[in-house]
Amino acid sequence: MSMSKNRIAVYPGTFDPITLGHEDIVRRAADLFDEVIVAVAGSTNKNTLFSLDERVTLAKKVFVHADNIRVVGFSGLLMQFVQLQGAQMVIRGLRATSDFEYEFQLAGMNRKLYPQFETLFLTPSEQFMFISSSLVREVATLGGDVHAFVSPLVEDAIKEKLGG
Repeated sequence: MSMSKNRIAVYPGTFDPITLGHEDIVRRAADLFDEVIVAVAGSTNKNTLFSLDERVTLAKKVFVHADNIRVVGFSGLLMQFVQLQGAQMVIRGLRATSDFEYEFQLAGMNRKLYPQFETLFLTPSEQFMFISSSLVREVATLGGDVHAFVSPLVEDAIKEKLGG
């Protein structure tokens, strides 16, 4: 990879909702790359709380003041999206060893589909290691307080969505 061209990384996920752990990884990746594209996945087998448009809007609000972070919704194969963006790298977050096996397999498959790209694994800062979107959704659905896990604007969106 030549350093003379823009170094673009894609950080894909469903971001349902986007958590402080996601924010941590994106902001740290933004220090390493010229541009980070937060790729919000639309076609998913997950039962999401927020629609694709809502998830994209929330992520855009979270990163509104970041010059080199762009939020884009996508569907289909990640590697096709990566190529269309001219990216050379995919960022994946690892919270625990349980994430590693799946992510390792995914990285291998993606490299087979698009040999020119690399996967960079980042771990969130220690205080965010245990946070996952699914746990945040579960806590919120059961009436728990999620303010320590998501930004205030995401917390407000969750409360509004759940009618609280």
